[in-house]
Amino acid sequence: MRGFVQAYQRIGLVPLIVIGLVLGVIIGSLANPTMLGILPMSAAKFISMFGTLFVGALKAIAPLLVFVLVIDAICQHQSGTQVNVRSTLVLYIAGTFLAALTAVIASRLFPTTLTLAEANIEHAPPANLAEVLTTLLGNAVTNPISSIASANYIGVLVWAVLIGLALRRANTATKTIISDVAQAVSEVVRWVIWFAPFGVLGLVTQTIAETGLGALFSYGRLLTVLVGSMLFIALVVNPLIVFAKTRQNPYPLVFTCIKESAITAFFTRSSAANIPVNMALAERLGLHKDTYSVTIPLGATINMAGAAITINVMTLAAAHTMGVHVDFVSALLLSILATLSAAGASGVAGGSLLLIPLACSFFNIPDTIAMQVVGIGFIIGVVQDSVETALNSSTDVLFTAAADPKYAYRSRVISSH
Repeated sequence: MRGFVQAYQRIGLVPLIVIGLVLGVIIGSLANPTMLGILPMSAAKFISMFGTLFVGALKAIAPLLVFVLVIDAICQHQSGTQVNVRSTLVLYIAGTFLAALTAVIASRLFPTTLTLAEANIEHAPPANLAEVLTTLLGNAVTNPISSIASANYIGVLVWAVLIGLALRRANTATKTIISDVAQAVSEVVRWVIWFAPFGVLGLVTQTIAETGLGALFSYGRLLTVLVGSMLFIALVVNPLIVFAKTRQNPYPLVFTCIKESAITAFFTRSSAANIPVNMALAERLGLHKDTYSVTIPLGATINMAGAAITINVMTLAAAHTMGVHVDFVSALLLSILATLSAAGASGVAGGSLLLIPLACSFFNIPDTIAMQVVGIGFIIGVVQDSVETALNSSTDVLFTAAADPKYAYRSRVISSH
């Protein structure tokens, strides 16, 4: 067994994920009745169990990991040690706003007309921005045990920070125990992450077997604008932000974050589930633990460039369909609204899609129309949500590293050699 595990690890996580992806597409196609339909659906459902177990394990351990890591980082912090949380937050806000603005420009260059149909949406959207912010603040004071159990990361962060500050004066033995617990939970997370290829196999098999690809083709133009905007942010705008901050070639860091964070997030479709992956990547990059143990989980909550793009592109598609003229000032205000709303997306059931009616109300588009647009969002969510999560999650590490002078120094040393 030990030899098998060593051989498995020698192949590498990314190649194994690619293998899982290919096998998932093949098996899903064989099981989908509208494609090949050779395999019974029961076989695909059995394989999809691996995806459910993998994402479930990550979601289960991630809140506990964040809780103990933040407590450990704060209580172990030495006075006078530089952390870069504020700089990272500025990058988060700037990146989300520029993403929202990019979505506006892309929607103006490639206007999309939607074919609307009635949609049955399970959750009610927030009525206004105040409701989003109220939900967000309410989550901050939720019982800490309940916050961990329900993966309420705002509550987890708030209570972890308070407990960490209270433990700053604890004795050395207590701090050592906390550090040991944090390391133990981190090790468990690393074990779970090594099962990612099986998780990808299950998730892709389920998606292809149940939905196929036909529904996506009918909304190809809308998907192109969405995905194109997100790729533009990932490959052009974010590197420019990193260059402005570090004055170094940003692409080695950008591609590292895409390879080691975005790929996993694409398949799990959960920024929360990808927090352990980002924590491990930040550690490998040599980032300041006092910084990334706070900014990574915080980024999973408020760093929502992909969500801002989704809100604006879908809203402007609805406006174009309804013949609503959007001037420059309105587009700018929409970008600000999307930036604030996206930061509260994690506190709303349904995420970014259910914030579309809020943005549509800015142009007096009726809720009946807005909810039909949300329905289209759920149809294309197989691709849209995956790319959105990949962008959001990988950017958490990207901006944390860009704001960390420790990483910038190491990069200069490496490049000089």
